[in-house]
Amino acid sequence: MKKLLLLFCLLTLVNCAELPPKNADNVCAIFKEKEQWYDDAKQAEQRWGVPVAVLMAIMHQESHFVADAKPPRTWLLGFIPWFRPSSAYGYAQALDGTWDNYLDAAGSFGADRDDFADAVDFIGWYNYNSHTKLGIPTQDAKLLYFAYYEGIEGYNSKNHFKKTDLQKTADKVAYRAKLFQTQLSHCQMN
Repeated sequence: MKKLLLLFCLLTLVNCAELPPKNADNVCAIFKEKEQWYDDAKQAEQRWGVPVAVLMAIMHQESHFVADAKPPRTWLLGFIPWFRPSSAYGYAQALDGTWDNYLDAAGSFGADRDDFADAVDFIGWYNYNSHTKLGIPTQDAKLLYFAYYEGIEGYNSKNHFKKTDLQKTADKVAYRAKLFQTQLSHCQMN
């Protein structure tokens, strides 16, 4: 009986875990599978002025829509799992301190980084701040991603222009935002 109860509890926990969408490369398929996500993303767009396609492209890059994503651990002596390189966590890969700033500034008390609605709102908030503080247009996924990845101060230092891997990643985000925008214009949403 105990084994059966344990199995039931484990299956319940597995079913509660939010799985990433089956087709993370098609925003229409994502929103068809995860119906509430479209409303959450639209709400973030309306609140912060950042298009849904940009929000989703950044989230795709950061976590591939994995709710509890974390950066990979470093390895000590090549075989001992060690520390993670940062406190990034969740759909938005938000750092602890930046998340705390969001909770205070956006009035989002009780928000969680592994909740899609909260994470997409965070990305909107962060990009809105990049827009107001740096003058980056809210539709410019490439520049917004630079600021998202490097931080406001890091963006101002212009070091991102020297980082070829980051340049390629930002180009991928910009391409994906355009792709998602095209897909959104062809799919039926609420």
